[in-house]
Amino acid sequence: MKDGLLSGERLDDLQRDGLMLIQNPKWFCFGMDAVLLSSFACVPEGKKVLDLGCGNGIIPILLSAKTQAEHIEGLEIQADIADMARRSVEYNKLDSRVHITTGDIKEAAAIFGAASFDVVTTNPPYMSESHGLTNPTGHKAIARHELKCTLEDVLKASAKLLKPGGHFFMVHRPSRLGEIMSKMTACRIEPKRMQLVYPKKDKEPNMVLIEGVRGGNSQLTVEPPLIVYDDEGDYMEQIRHIYYD
Repeated sequence: MKDGLLSGERLDDLQRDGLMLIQNPKWFCFGMDAVLLSSFACVPEGKKVLDLGCGNGIIPILLSAKTQAEHIEGLEIQADIADMARRSVEYNKLDSRVHITTGDIKEAAAIFGAASFDVVTTNPPYMSESHGLTNPTGHKAIARHELKCTLEDVLKASAKLLKPGGHFFMVHRPSRLGEIMSKMTACRIEPKRMQLVYPKKDKEPNMVLIEGVRGGNSQLTVEPPLIVYDDEGDYMEQIRHIYYD
């Protein structure tokens, strides 16, 4: 074992404050959605944050650099993935601010206590069980499909975990936007801000970033669209800023 790496793992440079992340390509590697969510989330100084379904810890680790949060918690149901996230936290010497817990999102309120976080972030599985599965028991399937938790599970848990007036941030698929909005409202997480992400200006959006407030009033702000690539296939200036500034 070198640099705390196990067989099949690699150490990736996050291009921010010298942070590194342990990943295993055979399991699941983070994508642009996690990076965009960490930028979209607004975390005031001194607040407590929980990332539901934190996977390899990418969002908690990025938030440690991008925000002045007092404490950042990650919850991950898969023990081996949670262990990998913990080793990344230790490698980056973030133990004093970031902690990873192994557990089920459906039991999160029992694990942490109700109304215990100012901010909840989540990059949940996008696909319902109705979508075809090539490997229904693998790490990638759990990350992509609602095998261990559904959208409703995530929203119900978030509503319990957030303090009154606490903020919820999620990245998901635009194809489920109607369902997302109705279920957020049903869980008393009022949608407050939304941004669609387009791969190119002439393509359909493939991601949606949403902010909600527990017990908030009904008023939604739609931000200008975020376009990832220009006509030459290079990152747009705003994307470069999110990744590297």
